[in-house]
Amino acid sequence: MRILDSSAFINEYHTDDETASIPMVKEELTGEHAFRFDALEGAGMYVHIPGQGTVEKVLSAAGETGDKDVLSETDTRLIAAAFELDAVLVTDDYAMQNVAERLDVAVDVIAQEGIKEQRQWKFQCQGCGREFDEKKERCPICGMHMTRKNPA
Repeated sequence: MRILDSSAFINEYHTDDETASIPMVKEELTGEHAFRFDALEGAGMYVHIPGQGTVEKVLSAAGETGDKDVLSETDTRLIAAAFELDAVLVTDDYAMQNVAERLDVAVDVIAQEGIKEQRQWKFQCQGCGREFDEKKERCPICGMHMTRKNPA
């Protein structure tokens, strides 16, 4: 089974596998892309609503990788749906791929290259330069803003 992100509908992704998505994806789509969602649903695409416990598990994994602040609610629920249904997540979103990999959810990319490695982001103070594993609004040492830093 394949769980389809918005990019699957926008880029006219095709598969012979069973497909599923979530209602929030349809809300993101407009015009012909929304019609594609409706057409696939009419052809048997399963619309799944993941459980809150699984959503919490995804948010926890996103916190561990440092992607929590860049994932939308739709992104989080798509990953949760793929996890619950033991399905392949179809997306071009790098943060979603990173969190999916953390949860051992397989990913199929569409129009982009997939991620090469899983990342655990660090957060760095723009003032004193100290690094932290968790995102904070301001540095606890000097009070300046924090930014996400590539760990590589």
